Amino acid sequence: MSDEKPAASAPRSLAESLRARDDASLAVLLRSRPDLITPVPTDLTQLATRAGTRASVVRALERLDRFAQQTAQALAVAGDPATYAELLGLTAGDAGDPAVSAALPRALGTLREQALVWGGDDQLRLVRTARELLAPSAQHPSPTGLGPTVREATAGMSPGRIQELVTTAGLPSTHDSVSAVASLTALFTDRERMAALLDGAPADALDVLNRLVWGPPYGQVTADPAPRLRWLLDRGLLLPTTPGTVVLPREVALHLRAGRAHRAPEPVPPAVEVAAAHPPRVVDATAAAQAYTAPATVEELLKDWDEGGPNVLRAGGLSVRDLKRTAVALDVSEPVAAFWVELAYAAGLLASDGEADERYAATPAYDEWLERPAAERWGHLAQAWLTATRTAGLVGGRDAKDRALSALGPGLDRSAAPEVRHRVLTLLAGLPEGAAPSTESVLARLRWERPPRAPQPEDDLRARIAQWTLSEAELLGVTGRGALSAHGRALLGAPPTKPRAEETEPTGPGDKLPVHHHHPTAPPAPLSAAEQATATAAACRVLAPLLPEPLDHVLLQADLTAVAPGPLRRPLADTLGVLADVESKGGATVYRFTPASVRRALDAGRTAADLHAFLATHSRTPVPQPLTYLIDDVARRHGHLRVGAASAYVRCDDDALLNEILADKRSAALRLRRLAPTVLATPAEPAALLEGLRAMGYAPAAESAEGDVLISRADSYRTPPRTAPEPVPEGPPAPDAALLSAAIRAIRAGDLASTAPRKPAASAPGTGGELPRTGSAETLATMQAAVLTGEALWIGYVNAEGAASQRVIAPIRVEGGFVTAYDHTADEVRTYPLHRITGVAELADDQP
Repeated sequence: MSDEKPAASAPRSLAESLRARDDASLAVLLRSRPDLITPVPTDLTQLATRAGTRASVVRALERLDRFAQQTAQALAVAGDPATYAELLGLTAGDAGDPAVSAALPRALGTLREQALVWGGDDQLRLVRTARELLAPSAQHPSPTGLGPTVREATAGMSPGRIQELVTTAGLPSTHDSVSAVASLTALFTDRERMAALLDGAPADALDVLNRLVWGPPYGQVTADPAPRLRWLLDRGLLLPTTPGTVVLPREVALHLRAGRAHRAPEPVPPAVEVAAAHPPRVVDATAAAQAYTAPATVEELLKDWDEGGPNVLRAGGLSVRDLKRTAVALDVSEPVAAFWVELAYAAGLLASDGEADERYAATPAYDEWLERPAAERWGHLAQAWLTATRTAGLVGGRDAKDRALSALGPGLDRSAAPEVRHRVLTLLAGLPEGAAPSTESVLARLRWERPPRAPQPEDDLRARIAQWTLSEAELLGVTGRGALSAHGRALLGAPPTKPRAEETEPTGPGDKLPVHHHHPTAPPAPLSAAEQATATAAACRVLAPLLPEPLDHVLLQADLTAVAPGPLRRPLADTLGVLADVESKGGATVYRFTPASVRRALDAGRTAADLHAFLATHSRTPVPQPLTYLIDDVARRHGHLRVGAASAYVRCDDDALLNEILADKRSAALRLRRLAPTVLATPAEPAALLEGLRAMGYAPAAESAEGDVLISRADSYRTPPRTAPEPVPEGPPAPDAALLSAAIRAIRAGDLASTAPRKPAASAPGTGGELPRTGSAETLATMQAAVLTGEALWIGYVNAEGAASQRVIAPIRVEGGFVTAYDHTADEVRTYPLHRITGVAELADDQP
């Protein structure tokens, strides 16, 4: 049986049922259905009305688990009101089901908590809107597959025809249609008499019933039905609805189903199966390695866009060509490249610059992020991913208007994404440490907890987000080998789970793996912003010891390469990234020195002596002679030519060198002309002139208007300050404890004001729901009298915006055209202008 006992005085409405709840129960309702307090209702009657609106009921039904939905569907085909025993029969069947019997109180409790069901166990009532949504009809078939009742199906049938059905079914005729329908219903709900009736049915007639029993209950017949159909129609086992259409009455179907409303009740959530088990140390090490790679990948992405990234499409987002280039640069697939780009954007490290020729670039926050320890950089990315509504997996798809969805473009926000990501990781956290679940069992569990509306699996957005979550968590280092890592658990605010998986050998495909059963309680809600920040900090502390220590040295080799045997410290990595090009990555990174890379370092303001000293300091091997020669040779030629703005000019103390440039056919495109023995001019831009001379094999240096060498530093272009994109919530956000407490106090006080009995006033009798109306003199006199007696009054009040409300106040002082009173509605002392009070009435003697 359900835990709730019938009250001595049964509630007559949902409002009365809510009025009987305590504050804790109201808080549960408002937390699970936050749309009910947006805005805060004035009283419990308005709360009940709002809880019965179609939009709110649909939203609440969609957020139920599968068995709670099945319970609501069973109530929709039961009587109104129904008893707990009737509901149990519809869910467990005539034979009973221990699992259903054990789970039904929880499901019914969930429906009551969310104000979808009210009343005691002897009078269970589904709210009217939910019954209209779930009850069977020809336009909207019931998920149960049941049809209308005998009474509903015979509503338009002639009395004579109804009497024929009763007589043919072997029942005595009655004096009216109502009693005839009741007699036929009693026959169909009596298991013994119904079994006897069907024993005499032709075999092919039973075949017809069996085809309709689990739905849909409607069938087509001709004007001259076959004998097997005629036998069923004559006894009311099939009833006509429209010409050529018959329906199987609900009572007949329930008899054939042995009393069950659903073919397969699902009282217990499907178990999350363990696909593989690994030693936790291996999982943590694998995840930590990827957790180190994730920030490095984002850094590599934004370093490639340091001098200004790709242009923003007119409709917003990254072009397909630019996404392909990014994927090639990162050496990943395009979907993975889209994930890293979207992650950087969600973390606030990447944005558009907002210029006329708009393009993407790193934000100032990126420079701050670079200075943080490696674990904290990972934590920033992981938290952004976990809470973001932008969904990178949608990139490359089409929206509802058949427009392409591009990375960084509009249309990628999905409100369900944070909740699904959190739930998937929570399911992983419920497994033993080191255990990796099978994807199908995770998806099955999610479908049970929130049944999809879409009939086709490919249209199930939550399932797709869950699959993306499993792969993205692996990319980000939250999981390792499919199992949740220690820092991944900490990211959820979850303690380590016992027992741990065996620390010996991982299990193989042929081994028998455990099945992890979860108790069918409500899934935990995602953490608040403050709680998530605390959990992220804890995850960073867990991760930090697992990350490799950055090195302060490299190994220089004679083939103009340098090998970094591990991650490098930030200043070393930055300088080496300018001085050399990355040739290969992996456990060790290989850098290659080229004339262009050395010139890049010289352009950034370094001298040859600086570069020699840098390499000698940070190399564990002697600096190879070829590398020394390379640096000296590039430095000797670097800056010999100077480029400035004329549009552009070249100046050089060696006029023979300028003669050589003018004589070179490759300089024709630059349209150079001599202004002086040591100066050449061109209409080309300085940047184009620099590139042209470098392509010809020279090493020019740019100079400023003052004639100084212009140092071009790497990492120079940044967007203006930008904030990370805000998540797009699904409906109103969940209220916090403070808002819930204030809302409940306001609703209770408003309910007191609207329901408190009032003494009748001769001049203006108060009628239900109307504001009191009294003259100004009577209002003032009643207020002054209440100050002396300490009595509470009921007033009507109109604020400056013209909104009217009812309040219960205890006047403290009346002066200067204002009344100061304790407002029971607001639970505080307030001052009201007397001219805004429409009227006043005394409360009944037994009221405060």
